[in-house]
Amino acid sequence: MSSEPTHAHWLVLGASGFVGSAVVAELRGRGLKVATLAAPRLNSVATTAQALADQARLFTSPGRSTSAADYAALLQAFDGVDVVVNAAGLAAPGDAESPALTGANAFLPAVIALAARAAGVKRLVHLSSASVQGHRRVIDETSVRAPFSAYSRSKTLGEEVLEVLAGDTVAAVDPDSTVVTIRATSVQGPSRSTTLSLAKIAASPLASVASPGTAPTPVSSIDSLAWFVVEAGAFAGHVPALVLQPWEGLTVTDVLAAAGGQAPMVIPAWLCRPILASGYFVSGLLGERLHGSLRRVELMWLGQEQTPGWAEEVGLVPPSAIRPLLERVSLTL
Repeated sequence: MSSEPTHAHWLVLGASGFVGSAVVAELRGRGLKVATLAAPRLNSVATTAQALADQARLFTSPGRSTSAADYAALLQAFDGVDVVVNAAGLAAPGDAESPALTGANAFLPAVIALAARAAGVKRLVHLSSASVQGHRRVIDETSVRAPFSAYSRSKTLGEEVLEVLAGDTVAAVDPDSTVVTIRATSVQGPSRSTTLSLAKIAASPLASVASPGTAPTPVSSIDSLAWFVVEAGAFAGHVPALVLQPWEGLTVTDVLAAAGGQAPMVIPAWLCRPILASGYFVSGLLGERLHGSLRRVELMWLGQEQTPGWAEEVGLVPPSAIRPLLERVSLTL
């Protein structure tokens, strides 16, 4: 557990959302002081991290009447805050490219980072997604990224623009201020639509895994993610700029058995890969419309391994909560 004093003041952006509400509940359950703030709705047509950084600097510069109110609200809310958690954004794996998607998942984090720096916030925790590494067989905490959809590209830009801003010479104004990006994995929750869909598939004849069915899966629980976000934000020592949500220990077979109450069918791995490749090809012709659904099937069949990272090194691995969560969901169907 962290050694952060209990008088630390936290603020969560996106507190009404799936992840944000869980983080707020975790903080309040620990008796910590937490405020919430609705994030401004921003748009951007930028396609590179450098362009986003330039846009954010302009947005936060003095005399910008079009953005003054939004930026002033952030500065006022951040005043006296020790840790800001950015859980805002658009969780839209099936959406197409849009200024709103880029604005929420890439431009907004940049503006928040500049506001946090100006307000003297000690730590900003930004929620990203392991989807930025795409179809890699092993995900990790490196800056290697391979986005495959509009959503994962927007989250990639969000990570990259924070790296650009971290390199600013003006960062020396407050050397104690740090930005930590957490890559959340395939997070499930009792009321989340994707979790309910997973449970329905797991209980149906469609429940299947690629042979031999022992591949590790990044499927994780919202409770464990919220715990980890608070621990990373409160950690008294150095936290790397990029960390991965810890693995909760399940295989692809474990997930479907817990969510559906039955053993899944095992199909040849050599058959799964061409089916997925064909599906992604067709989806590409349709403007990536099916990429989100195909990615869920890919994770169900093949899973994805994780390289142990900072959390394992410092002992901040939460108790695995995903199996009982999926078993509870299965009972509601």
